[in-house]
Amino acid sequence: MNLVIIDCQNDFVHGALAAVNGEETVDAIVDFLKDHDDLKVFYSLDFHPTDHCSFKDQGGSWPAHCVADTDGAKVHEKFSQTKYPADINRSYYKGRDKDREEYSAFDAENDLGHLLRDDLEGPIYLAGIASEYCVRETALDFKKAGREVIVLKDLLGYIDQEDHERNLKDLADQGIQVQ
Repeated sequence: MNLVIIDCQNDFVHGALAAVNGEETVDAIVDFLKDHDDLKVFYSLDFHPTDHCSFKDQGGSWPAHCVADTDGAKVHEKFSQTKYPADINRSYYKGRDKDREEYSAFDAENDLGHLLRDDLEGPIYLAGIASEYCVRETALDFKKAGREVIVLKDLLGYIDQEDHERNLKDLADQGIQVQ
């Protein structure tokens, strides 16, 4: 099973742009990892320059978050306690171009030069933060590419519960499995 864990970074869990249920989401995903031995785990990570276009100081919509090489950009420490840590082979970065907003992990790249979309085979399971933004766009991009996508609804963090629920319904209406 390919599991992509989206943006479970400190800033999205308890920092500058924390999800409503960030800590609970991390705990649920970590429990899932501990219960499964047959996973291929991939992490997508926001990794922004200090002057990223999405930041309010640059005219964007969001407070500064997940700035490269800061504590806020690190994967939550609980993942290091699993057999699937966010290492060089599993970590794929997005949002590095200061002039491009990038919610989807479809084009995320690891430090070995591999693109996430090329390293995934078979069905793609998605978990992480935030349901209405990065999880949504990742699911839609993989679906457009003809891939089978399954969103694990119990393993999602969100910014707004109503938007989250609308998003899950919309994803299902677009042919993405929501389990």
